[in-house]
Amino acid sequence: MTTTTSVPFPELESTLRGDLITPGDEGYDAARAVYNGMIDKRPAAVVRCRDTADVISSVMFARAHGLEIAVRGGGHHAAGFGTWDDALVIDLSLMRSTTVDPEQRTVRVDAGATWGDVDHATVAFGLATPSGFLASTGVAGLALGGGIGYLSRRFGLTVDNLLSADVVLADGRFVTANATSHPDLYWALRGGGGNFGVVTSFTFRCHPIGENGTIIGGPVLYDIADAPEVMRWYRELIPALPEELSGWIGLITIPPAPPFPEELWGRKACAIVWCYTGPHDRADDILAPVREFGSPLIVGLHDMPFSALQSAFDPLYPAGLQWYWRADFFRDISDAAIDVHREFGDKLPTGHSTMHLYPIDGAAARVAPGDTAFAYRDGGWAGVIVGVDPDPAQATAISNWAKEYWERLHPTSAGTAYLNMVMDEGTDRVRAFYQDNYERLTRIKHRYDPDNTFHVNQNIPPAGRA
Repeated sequence: MTTTTSVPFPELESTLRGDLITPGDEGYDAARAVYNGMIDKRPAAVVRCRDTADVISSVMFARAHGLEIAVRGGGHHAAGFGTWDDALVIDLSLMRSTTVDPEQRTVRVDAGATWGDVDHATVAFGLATPSGFLASTGVAGLALGGGIGYLSRRFGLTVDNLLSADVVLADGRFVTANATSHPDLYWALRGGGGNFGVVTSFTFRCHPIGENGTIIGGPVLYDIADAPEVMRWYRELIPALPEELSGWIGLITIPPAPPFPEELWGRKACAIVWCYTGPHDRADDILAPVREFGSPLIVGLHDMPFSALQSAFDPLYPAGLQWYWRADFFRDISDAAIDVHREFGDKLPTGHSTMHLYPIDGAAARVAPGDTAFAYRDGGWAGVIVGVDPDPAQATAISNWAKEYWERLHPTSAGTAYLNMVMDEGTDRVRAFYQDNYERLTRIKHRYDPDNTFHVNQNIPPAGRA
């Protein structure tokens, strides 16, 4: 049996342009860290790849020496699958180039890029591709898992805008997956996560937004006591809005920092963060109900580059905080659910802890469940509860709050959850997410990764091995 101490890592190092980092090397602790500070894994080695050749060498070396493989893009995943005990971590974070074709309205992105990298490149041309809600999120993990964000109502999920992907397979082959080349793999990558290989680059469709990339957006905040009234209004409003306006709703603690007024710092609130990407000469009429409803504490809507909204929350959530996640899809926001939200909004345990509901109607719901591996197309919202704090001593408190909140809320849900926002919760949760697509995914897994080489993820076992 191979032990990690007997693995001849110098052989691998001699084939690399990138860096090989092993325990005892300077920078090992930084290299093994992921976004969630609650994850503490000790891999056998980390390869910081500089190109696709480094990825191929790493995959082949790991297989030859019986090493587990973990693939790290942005490192944001809730369960921390970008690192693993005794594994070879294939770290793509140095591979970050972006190339925009403004005539074809596409962007080609290396797999180690963040969405901040993509937004920087595309917004300069007045374009964007659907992504998430934090600029520091890695492109690869979000794109392969689905991609729910500010643009989903208008342009669909990230997977709905994925045109092509370059992939290193478990046997070391390099292939391009798109509608005509390896179409079964292309279908599986659009929601199937990292189960089928190491994606080294993506090509996405882009869309014109706002006025040359300038949108109107920002938060509208209400006192936490108004949350039930706001949620009832919001659940009826969202489906009736033009698709160029979207907004997620959440329960937060107002951050103790500008631009929030000092007298509101630390106050619990119900927040809606709006994003309007349509023509600005229509904005006043479309945004009127948003500006005028209720008795808001703050109406923070203003013109800004789309990239500014995407990155607005990054300073509040730097890498290394303690995170505990629970999630579900919701076809509606029921009165019973609102009662639970009101109760646990009052109990937000720390300033960073929060609950969000992200709309996935409109264009995202018009895609048939079988058109991509991402199967949930029923409309409604993706909900997430996160206990978050910088202090490891708070880990138990934030976890218990999130678990209790979720247990009370789950009976009102659709019974399945967005895997990008789920911890390592087992096969049943994975199977439920893929619904009728699951068996097809196991067959594609068997074709491209019959030995389940890529299993440090929300795993889909190969057909015959489930």
